[in-house]
Amino acid sequence: MRFSLFTVAFGLLGRALAGPGVSPASVNQTSDPGLSFLIKKVVSTPEIPPKPDVVLLVDVTASMSSTLANIKSNLATVISTVKGAQPGAEFAVVSFGDLADPNGFKVDQGLTADSSALQKAVNSLKADLGRDDPEDWINALWQVSNGAIAFREGSSRMVVLVGDETSHDPSGGHTLAQAITSLVGKKIRVIAVNVKNLDGAGQATAVTRATGGLIIGSAASDVSKAIVSGLRNLDVTIKPEVVSCDKGLSLTFSPADITVISGSTVTFDEKVVVAEDAAQAKSLSCSARFLLNGAVGGAAFVQNVTIPVNQMGCFTCNPTVGKNLCHPTTSCVMTPFGTQCLTRPGFKADKTADDDVKVQWRMKWPGPGHEHRVAVKPGTSADTVCKKGNDGPDVCKEVVLAKCALVKSQVEEGQKVLGDEEL
Repeated sequence: MRFSLFTVAFGLLGRALAGPGVSPASVNQTSDPGLSFLIKKVVSTPEIPPKPDVVLLVDVTASMSSTLANIKSNLATVISTVKGAQPGAEFAVVSFGDLADPNGFKVDQGLTADSSALQKAVNSLKADLGRDDPEDWINALWQVSNGAIAFREGSSRMVVLVGDETSHDPSGGHTLAQAITSLVGKKIRVIAVNVKNLDGAGQATAVTRATGGLIIGSAASDVSKAIVSGLRNLDVTIKPEVVSCDKGLSLTFSPADITVISGSTVTFDEKVVVAEDAAQAKSLSCSARFLLNGAVGGAAFVQNVTIPVNQMGCFTCNPTVGKNLCHPTTSCVMTPFGTQCLTRPGFKADKTADDDVKVQWRMKWPGPGHEHRVAVKPGTSADTVCKKGNDGPDVCKEVVLAKCALVKSQVEEGQKVLGDEEL
C-alpha cells in the first residue's frame, strides 16, 4: 500500500491521460513443437481505476461552509474529468455530521451517472450541523459499506471522505476497527481529503492504509482539485490472467502481479510454451487479460496469442496424375503413414541438414524392410548419397526419425511397397 500526505498545489486537470491498455495486444508467431519464447508485454494503466463507483462522503458541519462552496462550484468539472478517463463512472453523494443532529447521516443521492441529479444533491448540502469538534464519519463509513450504497458488481469502489475533524469512536455504535473490517470486506478504498484536522487522532491514516487509499491535505479552496488528485493517485495492482488456451499451448507471466501508482506503465515477461505433442500444421491460440485491482479493465486489456505450429516432417504427396508435386528424384509412394515423396534407396535431400525434419525424415515402419527409405517434403530434390559405410535399413541412419502417425487404411498397402514403386 502506498501512503502519501501532501497538499494539492496543481491544476485540476493534472497530467494528460495516455491510452491505457496492453501492447502488443496480439501476437502471431510460428513455432516448432516443444519450443518456448518470451514476449515483452507493456501495460499502460488508466489514471483512474475502471468502472469507478465514487461516493462523495462530505462533512456538513458548520465549519465546512467554504469547502462545500468549492465542491458545489467545481462538481461538474470533477465529474467530467473522471468520466473523460472512465466514461462508465458513477457517483453518489452522502453527508454526515454529528449523530446527535437530525441529519447526522444521509444518502443525498445514490450512485448515478446523472450529472444534474448529482449537482442538485450537492447544492442541497448545508453547513449547519455539529455539536462538538469530533464528527461521526466512522459511522458514515460503516453505513456506506453495509448497504447504504448499492455498489455495482465488478466496480472499483471508492469513498472520498471530505472533512476537517476527527470522528467519535465508537460512532453510532460502530468502532473504527469494525468500519475498517467492513470496508476491506467490500473492497472499498478510502481517499481522505483532510481540510484541517481529519487525521488528528490517526483515524484517517488507519482507514486509508487498511483499504489501499491515501490521505491528501487540502485547503478548503482546493478540495475539488484534491478529489480528482486522490482518484488519480491510487495504487493499482495489475495481474495477468489466462482466460483460455488451446491444448498444446500455455502462457505464464513474470512477475505474477505488479503494484504501481495509477497512470503508470509496467512490463511483464510473457512466456509462451508450445508442447512437444502440440498439433502440427495448425494454429493454436491463447487469450489473456490484465486485471486492475481484480477488476476487468475492458477490451484494451485483453491480449491474444496465435501460434501456427510448424509441421515436423510427415508431409504427404498427392498421387493424382498431374497433381504430384514430388521432385523427379523422388517418388510419391504409399506408406503406412500416408503417401509420401520417397527417395531412392541410399539417397537423401540435397543441401539439407540431417536433422532438419521439416525437409527430410525417416520413419519407424511397423514392419521390416523400408527404414532405408528417406521421405522429403514435396518439391525437394534428393540426389545426395547417404554417408558411406552404412548398409541395409541403416544406410541413411544419419537422417532424423519423424513421429509420423499411422494411417490405418494404408498400413496393409504400405507394407507391400517395394523398391521405387510409384503410385
